[in-house]
Amino acid sequence: MANLALAAVASNSNTFEYWILIGLFFIIALIFALSNVVLSAILGPSRKGRVKDSTYESGVDPLGSTKDRFNVRFYLVAMVFLVLDVEILFLIPWVMIFSKRQNPSLHLSHVPLFASIIIFTVILILAYVYAWAKDVFNWS
Repeated sequence: MANLALAAVASNSNTFEYWILIGLFFIIALIFALSNVVLSAILGPSRKGRVKDSTYESGVDPLGSTKDRFNVRFYLVAMVFLVLDVEILFLIPWVMIFSKRQNPSLHLSHVPLFASIIIFTVILILAYVYAWAKDVFNWS
């Protein structure tokens, strides 16, 4: 399937062919996901019992109730991590575009490219500083 996608890109063909490949990919992914669910229901063990229905975490019996809530600070740290992680995902295409330039030295035509990424990074740094000022990372 990857070869089909590369061939479609190389031939500069109609964008409808791209959508056919994307649709084919999603259909294959859906079939794979559904077949995993169905096969696990058919082939998996079906015995029920007290031990089978009990909570099991790394071989250690649970202490207290398994329905306890987590402190909201765990979620805040997770959200800050996701924001910074997504920032890296947005930086990767920028690096790839800049690395394909024929003259990688700083030129006047590169200023908009640098300005956009600097503004993007400054906004995310300000968001991180704001989270720090609101004591998101303070566990006490």
